[in-house]
Amino acid sequence: MSKVYTPATAANGVEEVLRLLEGRWKLIILFHLFDGKVQRYSDFEKLIPGISQKMLAQQLRQLEADGIVSRKLYPQVPPKVEYRLTEWGQALCPALDAMLKWAEKRDSSLENKVPDEAPSA
Repeated sequence: MSKVYTPATAANGVEEVLRLLEGRWKLIILFHLFDGKVQRYSDFEKLIPGISQKMLAQQLRQLEADGIVSRKLYPQVPPKVEYRLTEWGQALCPALDAMLKWAEKRDSSLENKVPDEAPSA
């Protein structure tokens, strides 16, 4: 059964979701995990060259704590850790894809917009 939202509760719900995704690197991490991909910590270091180890660890921990990413530790030497999206995290993919398409519509409408003419003197 779907929840019934008022404009205020809908706005609060969206703000809450946006807070889960805020941070310079979270979306990049998520896009590297979409389509069921599994990444190791070292993979992320190669895929996201501008991120520090401290920031990568922090962002992954936050995504894990929020239930978006799962972490699997293999008891071996050296330790092997894999990250993947949870089912709930994978369900985020269509929403982010829709936002991307929405942004493309804005870009194309701005490209097609005729500049205002300068007023005659």
